[in-house]
Amino acid sequence: MPKVKIDKELLLKVAKNSRVNLSDSEVKKFLPQMQEILEAFSKLDELKAEAVKPSFQPTRIKNVFREDKAGKCFTQEQALSLTKHKKGDYFKGPKVMPE
Repeated sequence: MPKVKIDKELLLKVAKNSRVNLSDSEVKKFLPQMQEILEAFSKLDELKAEAVKPSFQPTRIKNVFREDKAGKCFTQEQALSLTKHKKGDYFKGPKVMPE
C-alpha cells in the first residue's frame, strides 16, 4: 500500500468533512501529528493476519443474567410488616396527581 502524504489541502478537506474550522496555527500543529498517526497505522499492513478471523466485538458476548426461576415470595403481610407507610393492604406513596 502506498504511503499517504498528509498536506495542508488534505488536512483541510478532512477538517471540512468533520465540520471543524482550523486556524493556520492549528494546521501547522496538526500536520505532523496526522502524518505520525498514519505512519503508526501503516505498520498494521506489515502484520500477517490472513488466518485471523475478523472480530467486530472485542470481548466474547455472553448472557450475564441468571435463569429466571420462580422462588419463595413474601406474603403481603410480610412485605408490609416493616413499613409505617401503608394503607390497608398496600404501600402508601406520595400523591402524584393533584386532587
